[in-house]
Amino acid sequence: MPVLGSILIACVAGSLLSLAIAAAVALRVRATWIPTLVSFAVGALLGAVFIDILPDVLQATKSPSRIMGFLLAGILAFFILEKLLIWRHHHHPEEEGGVTPPHHGEHDEPHVHAHGHEGERVGYMIIAGDAFHNVTDGVIIASAFLADQKLGIVTALAIIAHEIPQEIGDFLILLHSGFGKRRALWLNALTGVATVVGAVVAYFALRHVTAWIPEILAVSAASMIYIAVADLIPGLHKRTRLKDAAVQGAFIALGIGIIWIIHATLEV
Repeated sequence: MPVLGSILIACVAGSLLSLAIAAAVALRVRATWIPTLVSFAVGALLGAVFIDILPDVLQATKSPSRIMGFLLAGILAFFILEKLLIWRHHHHPEEEGGVTPPHHGEHDEPHVHAHGHEGERVGYMIIAGDAFHNVTDGVIIASAFLADQKLGIVTALAIIAHEIPQEIGDFLILLHSGFGKRRALWLNALTGVATVVGAVVAYFALRHVTAWIPEILAVSAASMIYIAVADLIPGLHKRTRLKDAAVQGAFIALGIGIIWIIHATLEV
């Protein structure tokens, strides 16, 4: 089989597999549990950044200060993006008449979610950040296959293993943000296309694209940090009971722990 064919099969199959597993877990969660399980998403996002992405990037780059610059620029960019989304919703024609568009699909089950456009905004940002990350995954898979067929397969499996807990977190965030189950599924599937795009671009322009992998990963890490710290954690603080704090802390630790276990296992 041609190398490009192997790359495309690995990207598509990997995206569908991680999406299917994440959806099977996240969509079985009872609606009333979703706000609490957002704590798991916080842990998975922060764990992916500080245990997996940044250490590998800083080890691979010759200019850590450049990577930190892209990280800071990425955080600022997502701050501006969120401001633009806020501005858009405040000037939306549908809102002038006092009508708030529904968030649920026609056949979706009702669930507890963040109120109004605030939650929807977080959902769109998690999709944007995931797309950045998936582009990089595609580049890495293509690079591995171009080096060696077996290395490509192993690399694709490793990326799937890393993606599953993060995809579960993304699903939980989208459901918590007011997106219907079908809409959340399609949006997550759409970000999977970014993996294919990254892989195809890398196949035809590997030398130029791979040189930018650390910077792309830094922007991806920035999106995860911003969403976790600026959008999700403040919502967790709205529950002030000691029991809620203990549960939230436990699930944040669980999200981080799963990322750490997967990372440690694949390192070996």
